[in-house]
Amino acid sequence: MPKHRKSAELEEKISILPTTPGVYMYFDSAGTVIYVGKAKNLKRRVSSYFNRTHDSVRTNLLVRAIADMKYIVVPTEQDALNLENSMIKEYKPRYNVLLKDDKSYPWIVVTKEPYPRVFMTRKKVPDGAKYYGPYTDTASARAVLDLIRELYPLRSCRHILTPEGVEAGKWKLCLDYHIKRCAGPCAGKMSREDYVAAVERVKQILRGDMAELLDYLRGEMQRLAADLRFEEAQAVKERYQRVERYCAKSVIVSQTIGDVDVFGVDDDGDDVFINYMHVRRGAVVRSVTLEYKRSMDETVPQLLSYAMNEIARTLDVDYEEVIVAEQPDVEMPGVIFIIPQRGDKSKLLEVSQRNARQHKLDMLAHMERRNPEERTERLLRRMQSDFRLTELPHHIECFDNSNIQGTNPVASCVVFRDGRPSKKDYRHFNIKTVEGPDDFASMKEVLTRRYTRLMAEGEELPQLVVVDGGKGQLSAAVEAFDAMGIRGKVALVGIAKRLEEIYFPGDSVPLYIDKNSESLRVVQQLRDEAHRFGITHHRNRRSKGQTVSALDSIEGIGPRTRERLLTKFRSFKRIAEADLDDIAALVGPAKASLVYNAIHPADDNDTAELPE
Repeated sequence: MPKHRKSAELEEKISILPTTPGVYMYFDSAGTVIYVGKAKNLKRRVSSYFNRTHDSVRTNLLVRAIADMKYIVVPTEQDALNLENSMIKEYKPRYNVLLKDDKSYPWIVVTKEPYPRVFMTRKKVPDGAKYYGPYTDTASARAVLDLIRELYPLRSCRHILTPEGVEAGKWKLCLDYHIKRCAGPCAGKMSREDYVAAVERVKQILRGDMAELLDYLRGEMQRLAADLRFEEAQAVKERYQRVERYCAKSVIVSQTIGDVDVFGVDDDGDDVFINYMHVRRGAVVRSVTLEYKRSMDETVPQLLSYAMNEIARTLDVDYEEVIVAEQPDVEMPGVIFIIPQRGDKSKLLEVSQRNARQHKLDMLAHMERRNPEERTERLLRRMQSDFRLTELPHHIECFDNSNIQGTNPVASCVVFRDGRPSKKDYRHFNIKTVEGPDDFASMKEVLTRRYTRLMAEGEELPQLVVVDGGKGQLSAAVEAFDAMGIRGKVALVGIAKRLEEIYFPGDSVPLYIDKNSESLRVVQQLRDEAHRFGITHHRNRRSKGQTVSALDSIEGIGPRTRERLLTKFRSFKRIAEADLDDIAALVGPAKASLVYNAIHPADDNDTAELPE
């Protein structure tokens, strides 16, 4: 492989690099940081950029743009990951993977005061308070706050309460006390000890320690009942039942799983969605999905390491046991990575991956509502990539043959524009030059007729043509395109029915597109629509042919009589079921006898006649 050229100064820097963990920065000729990377072995990692040509075009462009390099040595690979993450956020280099959705999620904060407050915020500041979350949407945070307020009526005022001020009667009771939304600690209606104890129970809820909270409430209820304090016991019982109802709404995974962290991945090519779930005592108590935009073909293990670092930083998480689909590319001392194959942990990973996928679908749906044109453009770009096209497939056509036992062979052409059906452009074809059930020859005839006419009329040709069938149908289509001279102008693929394989001209091995891919869904919709449209036309033509041929064969019955019969009875079947008198009332006795005897030739070997 040819090596990338580098300056003598840069070559010398690389030659003396240490073999320790660290972070390296690449600069362009203007002195701008264009890439930041981490390495377990700085010398080996940096040298790998320059000693070969890379498969990724973007990586080759990066290497050509490097004018200078600096590095920072750190003790461990984990430290390198932390430093790399901080520097990417600081410099935002153009060639680095970036966290796309870096918005602020809501947190629930418990303030550090003698009488703490509990409220929701989007700003996490180092003020000594305890922050819980973040919550992926405001509704989730409000639901937790509502539960807390039902169980423990803590204060919401902004007074800086102190025990001395309360004792001196500095504050008066507000409306919240009178409507039972606050226990009145400002006026001594609730002691500081009881208030702090209630705050500790609130922290249990925010940590997800619902089992401990239920145990506490159950014990408190029994203690009060034993002391014959039944009204207080009833109040605690109502709190217990509220917590139970709240727990019933949470996602319970397994009674056998304790505390564990889970990272599920949905890889969508350019965009990668990574869902994080924290499970406590078998219940999911926290879930966040991050979205990364690939820059230089970063692998899933690389992106997992970025996501783990981001979650640890923003959520203040200490990992112990982590369930992942793939091993991250960073070693974390004291952390056990599990790649489950079956059982409850495998099911838990599936839940996380499903959440990542749903986040992607929700984001796409929101984007489509906000900007339908952008969704269409993204879909077309994906199809262009999946089907190896030179231009966006704004205009796609799909062809399907229909015949039953070789009778009434027809073909259909359906047209999609910008990924959606354009029904006014659909076309039917009656096969004219092919004798018998020969699908390959029928496909050649239809394609030749369709595109010869389009070119003669000066109409645009599609960017992509799909034929319903495997290699045989595709080969017939290739012959037709070669004969018309449009092989290089219009892309051509075949879709086989059995396993949804996509065949390209000249390739003996089919392409298997991800079953969840939008590209495959569009082609499947094309194929299904072409089949439906063709079958409908074939059925109508076969029915019409049977009716007309049966009436045409009756000597003495002309076109006007046939038309009157079909207008009245609607179908040949109803004519056959009609009485002789009914037919005679419409076309007269003589013609009625001709029709009736032709349809019922074996009725007692007699000729039907109407009485005079």
